[in-house]
This record gives sequence, C-alpha cells and structure tokens, in this order.
Amino acid sequence: MTNPKDTFRLECESEIESMSNNAELMALTNSWINLANRLKYSYHFEWMGRPIIQYPQDVMAIQEIIWQTKPDLIIETGIAHGGSLILTSSLLALLDLFDHESGLEIDKPRKVIGVDIDIRAHNRDSIHNHPLNSRIILLEGSSTDMEIVDQIKILAEGHKKVMVILDSNHTHEHVQKELEIYNAFVTSGCYLVVFDTIVEFLNADSFENRPWGIGNNPWTAVKEFLTNNKDFVIDQRIQNKLQITVSPDGFLRRI
Repeated sequence: MTNPKDTFRLECESEIESMSNNAELMALTNSWINLANRLKYSYHFEWMGRPIIQYPQDVMAIQEIIWQTKPDLIIETGIAHGGSLILTSSLLALLDLFDHESGLEIDKPRKVIGVDIDIRAHNRDSIHNHPLNSRIILLEGSSTDMEIVDQIKILAEGHKKVMVILDSNHTHEHVQKELEIYNAFVTSGCYLVVFDTIVEFLNADSFENRPWGIGNNPWTAVKEFLTNNKDFVIDQRIQNKLQITVSPDGFLRRI
C-alpha cells in the first residue's frame, strides 16, 4: 500500500519540475522581481521584531534547509538590522528544544556567528536586547579579514555540522574571497547559501551607486568558484520550488 506522504511528495516533485520548465511562469517571475526590486519589496518584512530584508520565499527555504540538515553552528556574513540572525538562531533554538524533548543529549547550545564590517550601535543594541541574544555571537570587521576568520575558526571548534550564509558586499571579488575562505567551514551534507545572485538577472539600471552589477556580482563569483571546486553542487530543486528567490544558483550543498 502506497504511503500517502510519499504519494504527496511525488506529486510535488512532478509539479516542481513542471514549474521549472514553464517559460511563461519564468517570464512573469522575472518581470515581477524587477518591479518588486525597484519598490524595495524585500525591506518590508520582519522576523521576531527585527527587519530581515529577505524575500519570504527565501526565509522559507532557509527554514527547510536548517530542519533538513540540523546544523549546530551557522556562520553569516552581513548583518544589517539582524533579522537573519534572529531567524537562524530561533530555528536553532527549536532544534535544541526538539532534541531535549526527544531525550537526546545536547553537548552545547546551537549558535550563530554574525560578521559585519560595520555593526551600527542601534542594531547591536537591538540584537543584544533580543531574547535570542545568548545564541548570537557578533564579530565586527571584514568577513575576509584573516583576524576575523581566525576568531571564527576558534569559535567553530567542536561543532559537527556547520552551515554558512554569505550576504555582505556583493561584488565578484569580495564574494569570491568569501567563497574561498568560508567553504572550508561547511560540513558534508550542509549548505553554503550565497544571497543576491539575482543581481546578474536584474535590469541594468537596478544598481545605481552600487559597486556591483551585471557581470560583477555573487552569481559570477559562484560560477567561478564551482569551476574550481567540485565539493559543492547547486541544489536546483530549491530555486525550482521557490521560483521567486534572490539566490538563483546560490543554494550550494557540500557533497
């Protein structure tokens, strides 16, 4: 007898494949994303009281990845208002709670490390005053500064499952350096998520007063990285399912 859950998942897989091959849907999605970007759509959402500056669809993807892989440490570059740190730390707190309820021993609470070259005082204060603050470690400095990287290496010691999210400076050069450095932290089966690869596919007038743009962005850095690193693959299913995402080709899984 067929398991209803398996039947539902098979139906979903078929529907996701159909969406990914639907030219009309892809065209509509591209048009919508360009208009939404001009209207700063991603700036209008919060997670547990902090602005997250992400599409809700990508928030859902991060939740699914964390539930699937159950990391005990997440490293994030780029903090802004701290909403993403609150998101990931809240999900790690739930994993610890579920482990506790299941009778599993927890070596130490799951943690999130957030790195930013400029953590503004009001954002730092809001994160420090948040109920999830005990799970968050803030490091101020460039994500490619080896002094910062050495601090992360010390903090990462003893963690068995590590995930990385890159969302700081979006130039090719900077993201390429981040990929070269931070891929080593990601453990087998876990994810390296590169945000804002969408820059490559937005209209050329979308980047006024920005050092990145078409041909110089996270997507181009990912493509170069994957040419020289065979330890990661793009999880196409995630973007095929989301359709609306700022990270096409940016959900990388370590194999």
